[in-house]
Amino acid sequence: MVQRTLVEAALVAAVSAGVALAVNTLRPNGLPLLARTPYEVLVPCPEPGGEVTPVAPDDPAVGSSHTFRIDARTPAEALAGPRLPGAVHVPFDWLDPIPDARLAELARAIAASRATRVVVYGDGGHPDSGEHLGREISGRGIKNVSFVRGGAPALQREESR
Repeated sequence: MVQRTLVEAALVAAVSAGVALAVNTLRPNGLPLLARTPYEVLVPCPEPGGEVTPVAPDDPAVGSSHTFRIDARTPAEALAGPRLPGAVHVPFDWLDPIPDARLAELARAIAASRATRVVVYGDGGHPDSGEHLGREISGRGIKNVSFVRGGAPALQREESR
């Protein structure tokens, strides 16, 4: 009895596969049975976010009293320096967005500072944590956000001039 059921199931599967292959062959744009190009396994997700403007490390806006500065580096990178005066440390996490409570706290701090611009600096890598944090906060409602092109390493080079 079990053997007969298995044979019937195999027969139904074989007939179904044959019909599917026949229909696919007759379709003008049938599905390919083999991939024509290799699959991309690690495809980056589309990045939600807002507008950010790159600024040079020597841009006067970076050191302006009307600028709110944010350090997007990891705690270890931030300790290694350099640190812009008055910069708030908001480590960028590549996997988790900033919690809503932390974003609200950041927005209140920006408003209280009466800053007209926000400048974020990160690790200067490719991708740059500062640019991505800037996009995240800009996309979530904070306006007039820029990032330092080259991040903290570029700021350090600028300081040593």
